[in-house]
Amino acid sequence: MSADSNIPEAPARRRHHEAPTLNRSLERGIEVLRAFRPGADLLGNGEIAERTALSRATVSRLTQTLVECGMLEHVRGRRAYRLAAPVLSFAHAMRAGSPALNAAAPLMRALAEKMRINVGLAVADRDEMVYLESVRYNRRVSLRNVVAGQRVPMELTSLGRAYLAVAQDSDRRALMAKFRTRRPSEWRELRREIEEAKHCVEQRGYCTASWQPEVVALATPLVVPDGPIYVLNVSVSTAATPRDAEAELSSALLDLSLKVAAALDAHPLPIVRPPDRRPQSSEV
Repeated sequence: MSADSNIPEAPARRRHHEAPTLNRSLERGIEVLRAFRPGADLLGNGEIAERTALSRATVSRLTQTLVECGMLEHVRGRRAYRLAAPVLSFAHAMRAGSPALNAAAPLMRALAEKMRINVGLAVADRDEMVYLESVRYNRRVSLRNVVAGQRVPMELTSLGRAYLAVAQDSDRRALMAKFRTRRPSEWRELRREIEEAKHCVEQRGYCTASWQPEVVALATPLVVPDGPIYVLNVSVSTAATPRDAEAELSSALLDLSLKVAAALDAHPLPIVRPPDRRPQSSEV
């Protein structure tokens, strides 16, 4: 089998196309662009070949074409490439033309400002979640730097686990197999957490995760007819338990979900309001 045959499988939303309609050169060119991530702004042909599982000869032809098309810049002194400015213009056009962002962003900002919390909107891309919007009001500087376009692990986050809860069974099985291969020593506990999150989404409409110290996040999925699965989340930096954070944030998240769903004609999950578990103040 040639290296070029190892291009990662396309997401389910694109697998309905008949194979003969796919342009393999275009598909490979997109894989080259995908190889660039934060922290890897300059890549040579060898590094791109390693990241894409394409042959070096194929990568060389593709990078030359992408330079001619204005999608890559060639840094001759380093014999490497970086993404060119037109790539950023695609992101701007996507954000400006997104019905989901146009509907959700004002509501997200209003909630973030009212409660001084972080509010995000994301979609799945392969085995990661990508933020479409992120409004940050976190005391921790590192967490205020989460921006639109940033990726987070699907299997560890509330965003990813909420997505997995409503993903098609075939997609979910394929993703779970990938997570098991990626994290074999953690798999038993990780699988339990993902299954528990699925149950929570089915029962309450949201799930909770705390994959970073003293940060609790809640997420809920939105299923749009003929569209992707969107996931809304709220998070806060706190020393409180996830249970206490749920009591504080879950109603606000579910209310936001209903408002965004109404604007998008989407389907939020049936909402079961959790009991108020906030500790009662005691008189001194």
